[in-house]
Amino acid sequence: MAEPILSLVDVHAGYDGVPVVFGVSLEVMPGELVAVVGANGAGKSTTLRSIAGLNNPIQGSIRFAGRDISRMRAHQTLALGISYVPEGRRVFPKLSVAENLSLGAYTEKSAAEVRRRLDEMMQLFPVLRERSRQTAETLSGGEQQMLAIARGLMSRPKLLMLDEMSLGLMPTLVEKMMDTISTINRGGVTVLLVEQMVQEALEIAHRGYVLQSGKIVQSGAARELLDSDEVRKAYLGM
Repeated sequence: MAEPILSLVDVHAGYDGVPVVFGVSLEVMPGELVAVVGANGAGKSTTLRSIAGLNNPIQGSIRFAGRDISRMRAHQTLALGISYVPEGRRVFPKLSVAENLSLGAYTEKSAAEVRRRLDEMMQLFPVLRERSRQTAETLSGGEQQMLAIARGLMSRPKLLMLDEMSLGLMPTLVEKMMDTISTINRGGVTVLLVEQMVQEALEIAHRGYVLQSGKIVQSGAARELLDSDEVRKAYLGM
């Protein structure tokens, strides 16, 4: 049986020694699209930041591709193949679209390979080709989100972690964004998606975890979670 590419066991994490995540255990198998859903402030972003090496867990272990990464820094987890796209897009506003994308591949030494990846991203997101010379600050919110995801893919990650991609987007754009994430996953990229748009995230995921007040309260196949009375009452207003 295949080993998980990512596994968290009893992870407690927070800021300045104060935990906001209490004993989170989860796993992601190679090729999966896994959603961690829950309300704002549930600890979803803290969990991703701990995996990415931006804040090491207070206790518990994080393993990626067979290695313990619990104490690694962000540049080390990136080198191993973890790409983290934080919430709020965080593009470089004064740099062009092409420059933003190239920075996503800064660990790649071959200029020809970087050009190849740029071309690939512009095929996946045609609007970025049209806007390639524009500065990132001139793009719409949806276009900036596409740029952030494309920049995350430029490092050729084994695991792409996406934090609140729907934030600030119109409902029609949220649907388009979810379709894009699904396409990326079908192309062979393992995805861990953190999202407060519970229904939209679970509709594209294989499996899901529901995080509430820093603890996982439910997990299972995405379809089962969508059909669960507790999830429907708590998050879908049904």
